Amino acid sequence: MQVAFALSIAAAGGFLANLATLPLPWMLGPMTFCLIAALFNLPVKGPIRLRPPMIMILGVMLGSGFRPEMMDHVAEWSVSIAMLALYVGVIGLVAYPYFRKVAGYDPVTAYFSGMPGGLNEMMIVGAVMGGDEKKIVLTHASRILIAVFIIPIWFRLVEGLDMSDRSQFGVSIVDVPLKDLAILGSCMVVGYPIAKILNLPAKMLVGPMVASAAIHLAGITSAQPPLEIVNTAQWIIGTVIGCRFVGVPPKEILRVIRIGVGSTVLMLMVTAMFAVGIGWITDLDPLMVVLAYAPGGLAEMSLVALALGADVAFVATHHVVRIAYVVIVAPQFFKLTGIKKQE
Repeated sequence: MQVAFALSIAAAGGFLANLATLPLPWMLGPMTFCLIAALFNLPVKGPIRLRPPMIMILGVMLGSGFRPEMMDHVAEWSVSIAMLALYVGVIGLVAYPYFRKVAGYDPVTAYFSGMPGGLNEMMIVGAVMGGDEKKIVLTHASRILIAVFIIPIWFRLVEGLDMSDRSQFGVSIVDVPLKDLAILGSCMVVGYPIAKILNLPAKMLVGPMVASAAIHLAGITSAQPPLEIVNTAQWIIGTVIGCRFVGVPPKEILRVIRIGVGSTVLMLMVTAMFAVGIGWITDLDPLMVVLAYAPGGLAEMSLVALALGADVAFVATHHVVRIAYVVIVAPQFFKLTGIKKQE
């Protein structure tokens, strides 16, 4: 009943957000309404079991943004991809003191709360290293929540981009041939197990995305997942993000969000500096680099890129590299620093 109630509230939020032509209506609407429900202690619960297949659907959709002609531009991305290592290091240097001095987190929790990696990855590694799992989850959830709100609204209000056109999220299911639907579905069936075997980061998203990208780059199909399925996936994921705050006292939710606002603003300032610098060094559009470097989730920021009509392949590739870098390097560097639970 709690899950059904949450999905009902989320559906209302998605409908209203879509009616208002907000960016990412079927993610931001459900996310906002479920967050408000959590603040008022309403009996809502995230559909956690539905999230994995929805993430895989988004992976297939993101992979469908790759095109054969994009291979001619890969060399242009080399500088921005290489700069990600420096970017992650600077983010850590800025975020760690903030979480220690302003938020009052213990050293381990501050370290993994400040790493711009995936929520699940940082939660798991941070807990193993002795951090406060609950604070790490809430901090990263608030970062994603705020980044997904700020960036598309900034592009709409300041840059004047029209995001009322939803066509980039696919076509109706009645317009997608059954053969193409079968090919897209196979990307989920094949992609995730391979990503699991290779131990890739964000396996449920990256595996299907890579499989989908491969068939689209090869020209096997140019089809995208149907709009109805993509909207459903966003609805479920938005509900899960909003319900992550369920059971947390309202004061704590507001405190974590305040902390999240401060840390996200700091991270976005660093992102803007890198975007301007990379834009100066290369011919890349700084606004595109902002999307590729922004400290949001891979799925969420890739969806923002879709909503803005940006190069999804460019954005998604950078986020995959960033997450892989953080997941692989951050724990090793943490051990070298000698940071402990209590100083």
